Amino acid sequence: MGDHEIVDSSFSAIINAPFEKIDIPQWCFTLPEHEYRRCSPAHIAAGFTTAPDGKRMSINVETIGGSLMVQHYVETLAEKHHLILESVSDIFTPTGRTTIHVLWELSAKRIDDRTCEFTNHVRSRATEEFKAFLDRQGIPFEVFRAQRQPMSIAHNQGETPLFAASIERAALNN
Repeated sequence: MGDHEIVDSSFSAIINAPFEKIDIPQWCFTLPEHEYRRCSPAHIAAGFTTAPDGKRMSINVETIGGSLMVQHYVETLAEKHHLILESVSDIFTPTGRTTIHVLWELSAKRIDDRTCEFTNHVRSRATEEFKAFLDRQGIPFEVFRAQRQPMSIAHNQGETPLFAASIERAALNN
């Protein structure tokens, strides 16, 4: 793990739909809020807009480890079976507001004519603002990371099969 990496978590699940019918960016940037909420009990709200440079942006609101997060995911790679999004996410904690950098990568690969493997890979890193936030509270980064990792990993593990099922529904409805 890098010096200021908080978590690097990747899980996979099966999508029972033909590879050709899957379009991850289309799914992500048209995902209705009720469908986003269906993918995790920690999901609160979702929407989509554009960043100042015109790139598509997915806005996700969720709670992880008791902290409210507002993620501003901007597409950095958008291919039919591979989407990479980056966010400087706002975190609202009992001791104040700060930010972390999150890289969210979603991909699908063909298994056979009827099934694919979906991978949900999430990496987060401390921003300079976040490091200062911990310093002001006297919390060593390693202590924070050790406490945050299990919650973030469990969240990713829980939402991955539900995202796969949602992508599957979208693919079969197209």
